[in-house]
Amino acid sequence: MKKVFRILALSLLLAMPAFASNGGGMIRNPGTTGGTTGGTTSGTTTPNPGTGTTGNVAGVVEQTWKAAAGQIKTVVNNVVFPALDMILSIAFFGKLALAYFDFRKHGQFEWSGPVILFACLVLILTAPLYIWSIIGI
Repeated sequence: MKKVFRILALSLLLAMPAFASNGGGMIRNPGTTGGTTGGTTSGTTTPNPGTGTTGNVAGVVEQTWKAAAGQIKTVVNNVVFPALDMILSIAFFGKLALAYFDFRKHGQFEWSGPVILFACLVLILTAPLYIWSIIGI
């Protein structure tokens, strides 16, 4: 088991530069070669550098969220939930097999691990039916 964790840790360390490729996490202005983006952080409007006018940042964020909400829902339904289902089903059947082997060895079946994993699996399998009404998308 320690070997698996070492391999996972090593793979995360090797993959980390790919995720941090934008210069150490700094948000850069696409039109410049360095530095962070300008603008105010305390107000709701920021100056538009090209025209000298101000824009409504809150309105832009709301419009962007409304436009992206459908895409986020599609990605979560088609990628995230199936991935979680796969991980939980593998863990459930693995834990069930280990519980059976412990039963054969000790004569007592431990139900708590498989039951918890099964409950989580059922919760995640049915999550797309109710999660979006809770969130409001």
